[in-house]
Amino acid sequence: MAAQIKLLLEIPEWIWSSMESAQYLRATQLYLLCCHLHSLLQLESSGSHYSPVLSRFPILVRQVAASGHFRSTILLESKSLLKGRAVSDQAIAEALASIMLLEDSSPRQALADFLLARKASIQQLLNQPHHGSGIKAQVCSLVELLATTLYQAYAVFYTPLEGQLPDPALSSGLLFTTLETGTAPAGKGVKVLNNEMKSGSWFKYLPSSVTDFQPVLRTLARPINQDHLRDTLLQWINMCKEDIKSGISSLLVYVKSLKGLAAIRDAVWELLTSESLSQHWGFVCQRLLEHPLSFWEDFLQQLFLDRLQALTKEGLDGISSSSKQLLVSALQELAARPAPGGQGRAVQFEYDIASFLWSEAPSDLLSDAAWVSVSNRSHLLKSGLSMKAQALTPCIQSFCGSLDSKLKIKLDDLLSYLPPEKNLKDSADPPTGSQLRNSAFDRYADASTVEESLREHCLSCVRYILSCVQSELKAAQDRLQSSSRYSPLDSNLNSVLFMARLCQSMGELCPNLKQCIMGKAGDHVTRETSRIGKKLGKGSSKAPEVNPAQARWQEVREELLKHSMEAYRIWSITVSKALVHRFTLTLHSDTAGSILATATNWEELEIQEETETGNSVTSKIRLPVQPSWYVQSLLFHLCQEVNRVGGHALPKVTQQELLKGFLDELIPAYNELASNKHNKQDSAFPMTQNRSLQLVFDLRYLTMILSARQEEGKTPRTQQDPRIQQVIEALESHIDPFDLDVFTPPLNSNLHRLSQRTSVLLGLLTGTEKMFTSRSTNVNSQEPYNILPLSSSQIRFGLLPLSMSSSQRAKSATRGSEVKKSQRAPVSAPRVEETFRPGNLFRQLASQEEEPAAPSLFKMGWLSSMTK
Repeated sequence: MAAQIKLLLEIPEWIWSSMESAQYLRATQLYLLCCHLHSLLQLESSGSHYSPVLSRFPILVRQVAASGHFRSTILLESKSLLKGRAVSDQAIAEALASIMLLEDSSPRQALADFLLARKASIQQLLNQPHHGSGIKAQVCSLVELLATTLYQAYAVFYTPLEGQLPDPALSSGLLFTTLETGTAPAGKGVKVLNNEMKSGSWFKYLPSSVTDFQPVLRTLARPINQDHLRDTLLQWINMCKEDIKSGISSLLVYVKSLKGLAAIRDAVWELLTSESLSQHWGFVCQRLLEHPLSFWEDFLQQLFLDRLQALTKEGLDGISSSSKQLLVSALQELAARPAPGGQGRAVQFEYDIASFLWSEAPSDLLSDAAWVSVSNRSHLLKSGLSMKAQALTPCIQSFCGSLDSKLKIKLDDLLSYLPPEKNLKDSADPPTGSQLRNSAFDRYADASTVEESLREHCLSCVRYILSCVQSELKAAQDRLQSSSRYSPLDSNLNSVLFMARLCQSMGELCPNLKQCIMGKAGDHVTRETSRIGKKLGKGSSKAPEVNPAQARWQEVREELLKHSMEAYRIWSITVSKALVHRFTLTLHSDTAGSILATATNWEELEIQEETETGNSVTSKIRLPVQPSWYVQSLLFHLCQEVNRVGGHALPKVTQQELLKGFLDELIPAYNELASNKHNKQDSAFPMTQNRSLQLVFDLRYLTMILSARQEEGKTPRTQQDPRIQQVIEALESHIDPFDLDVFTPPLNSNLHRLSQRTSVLLGLLTGTEKMFTSRSTNVNSQEPYNILPLSSSQIRFGLLPLSMSSSQRAKSATRGSEVKKSQRAPVSAPRVEETFRPGNLFRQLASQEEEPAAPSLFKMGWLSSMTK
């Protein structure tokens, strides 16, 4: 009995020592031995009788009271150990064995305890305070905990069936091995006091029931059925999946950039691809779950995509709202036009593009323009001259630059989530089997979804900006229609022009907008398309395939162009109605003073007529050689307005609509005048023949100037507008028919000559197509005017960027072939009189330009490269 009492007093110290070293199974065995000693010594006192041993040895009373706390402490520490991630498989098995021995539970209950502990550990991880970089560590710890749980479930609970070959690198069934060792009958297992008996001689006085003590389970610990193990694990995974999704979604809210999302994704990929987790992962999943399990696809991928789309939408919505504020601010600055010479010089340029074109700035030429060619320069670098060539004012550049810089920040952030540039071509191909085996998951599998998300939100941003432009255009149009006066300084009209230029240039000045819509391979697609286009130009019959992203970008360009055309249309209608209204008031003025004030000098011509007797009679006639002053004023103000808004950069469609709108407004004015004079012969100032002749000359001249330009490759119109013909016939009815036959040929000549004389002054209206005449003009003509004949091939000024129509190119090609043929024949020296003929110098320059010559600096290529 003394030896038993001494052992009973030593056991508490051994239990505490085992618990400090996390040997909970050893502590459990000692506790159960202690309980066994209590029963042997009859230390449990009941209400009916008191233990005689306690009465003899009062010190045991405290020991019995203290031993009652061991059970709860060991259970608490064992269950706490089950929550740890960095715990060995053997320690987990021993902790579960301790719980089973203390609670007399079954292996199935131990499995439930293990999974519940891990679920609590998952919730603890998700509820940790999160800030900054800690989120990546939390997500990685969570993934590691899930993977470790399945590995340890295999190691602790899984027992292979008969005939199944276990993986020699993996242990299995540790729980049952541990129970078998710790609860085996005497002589087969390790005794509880095996080590202690070697250290003291008094142990030999202990009875065999104490020295050979082994804990015993009340129920037999049978291996868990594999179906039950699989169903339990799948149920646990599905139960944890909801907690993980809600928890990680809450964590990802604190990730404010796509770069941060990509860092977390890459960290998870590196963790799951590491050898410690990936080496036997497929084998364990197949044995436990009978199907593969991917944490990324099943748990995380959709959460990351949802957060990515939320960040993209949030970023693009911010860009949309800031762009709207920028647009409203720019329009307010235009409305509050500063005084000339003030600080708002950029706003002054919006009111007069011509002043912007002729102003000088240090940025007009790039610093390397003299030695870097256009082909070697980045297309993103724009010189000031190239901006002026496109009439892109500083306000337009500032707006587009601000929008482009914000899009670039968003695009750079998103590119961190996509494959690197060096793997761009490889990412277009599906990964091979070896690549998938070496990687836990394809982290760039959703690259197309990411690009599509950016594309859709970027399109929504553009549509929002265009809707703001549309509403501002509608408001400006209403204000213009309510105002009866027109002024080039009208802020509403200049606001319309600002929005027209903005929509026209946004596609070019915002290259990152194109890349957001085209995707990361946008530049590659563009280069490939241009290469195919060059092949098609060489005669290939196969049409290039249109990339879907390219088609979306084309839709955006067309939508921007549509709004630009609408704004230009508002401007052209406003200008047409205002200028023609003033013109109509002067045209319909019937007072003699107003008619004389607008009259111009006529030309006196001598003509020879043949009488009935056959004699020749010389007579003098007077014909108009220039339009009325109000006609010249109308055309000049129109040309001035076109020049003010940067007419060289106006779309051709807008120019044609402007000219057509002017002509449509002028015809009713002349028609009204002709019909009134035809019906009211007794008016204060009747229609005279001279006035009718001047009006016919004016109207025909206006028709020549304002007739729509012909597109390249199309034949000119031979049929005159029937409305104009009707008005001319009404005006010609006031002219004597005989005189009209005499006046018509010289009048046509005067019109043609006037058109050539004013082609430079009104060049923005007439176009380069009307700036030349045929060389068949009679040089020996004795007409009293002197106009240098303009070349049909436009080679008078070889360095000027004048365009050539297709027919003129054909003529140039024909002349080139004739030059090659003439080179075979002997070249004769030019005659002396031909050398001094007018225009011979230009003809010599033309012939030299058509012949092959050495490269020269004085070529268009050198000049044009300095403006790009």
